[in-house]
Amino acid sequence: MAAMTQHIGIVGCSAAGAALCYQTLCTEGAQWLGPHAHPEVSMHTPSLAEYVARLDRGDLHGVAELMLASAQKLAASGADFLICPDNTIHQAFDHVASRSPLPWLHIADVVAAEASQRGYRRVGITGTGWLVDSEVYPEKLAARGLAYLRPEAAERNEINRIIMDELVCGVFRPEGVAYFQQVIGRMKADGCDAVVLGCTEIPLIIHDGNSPLPTLDSTRLLARAALRRAVG
Repeated sequence: MAAMTQHIGIVGCSAAGAALCYQTLCTEGAQWLGPHAHPEVSMHTPSLAEYVARLDRGDLHGVAELMLASAQKLAASGADFLICPDNTIHQAFDHVASRSPLPWLHIADVVAAEASQRGYRRVGITGTGWLVDSEVYPEKLAARGLAYLRPEAAERNEINRIIMDELVCGVFRPEGVAYFQQVIGRMKADGCDAVVLGCTEIPLIIHDGNSPLPTLDSTRLLARAALRRAVG
């Protein structure tokens, strides 16, 4: 049955988030295709340092070139469409989509659609400093009539530190969990009814069981959208 599905290409960036996305595709594929079955999946990942260097200097064209290089390699491997389990580099998506050899699913579009379907009205955005400073989520949320709230400046800095110094390195500390809970709690007090886990590593420490707000898990939502597309 898996041979009848579309081949999913993963444009990887940071390891832990990409691994969670891949794992979700493989384990939840069985719900669609039967025991142990999942669509064919390929992934290409350049060094994270290459992305970080370009993000630090605001070089979105450079970020796009890295994404397109992965896209070309995945197309050559037989992928039918692409996903990128990294919210931050979607800042470069407009430089990528028209030049890509394959179609993509946009992670923020998938999350915004889910937020709208669940009936949320105002969502908090969490993620790297690059991501929360960008329009990646505001544009997609506003297009569906949803309001949003970004972290405050000090919160952005500490969340970014936790993500880049800890989560992407596979380090999960209770203090990091507590800080995210504190920020999400403030967002709830300020009128949010859900929170976007807008870094694909955040779901490794924050989930509906420990979050003050219902979560929109960008990693797993993207993987599930890819599964739906792959199985038709």
